[in-house]
Amino acid sequence: MEGFERKMGKEEKLEIVKRKYKKREKEKLIEEKKIDQDKFFIDVSKDQKAKELINNLIVEANNKKFGREIILKDLILVSLPKLSAKDIEGIQNNILTDLEKLEKQCSEYNQKHNTNHDLGYFLVQIKNVLKESK
Repeated sequence: MEGFERKMGKEEKLEIVKRKYKKREKEKLIEEKKIDQDKFFIDVSKDQKAKELINNLIVEANNKKFGREIILKDLILVSLPKLSAKDIEGIQNNILTDLEKLEKQCSEYNQKHNTNHDLGYFLVQIKNVLKESK
């Protein structure tokens, strides 16, 4: 009985390359779709503070006598260009879970010290999370 290993023919190798190419093309299409997106939706149904903030801003913006009604789109299009790189960095940090924050610290430590420690080693040896009491 022959082993599981066998030589692949040229056609099989070509088929594997084609599948990899199709996968890359599919990923590119997804990326392009995100870039060319025309509609955006904001779901604040579970975030009461965000909902109140948006409603209050729209009410305040529409406290006027002339002109059309101001909608969220108007507020966003004026606000977005005013975001700085520091604001975006703050937003990126605010959405991280505790575990992701630790992974980020570990990655930054590895980059700074030119090491390749995994998260467990980083926590125990570098951060001394599991200090033994004597």
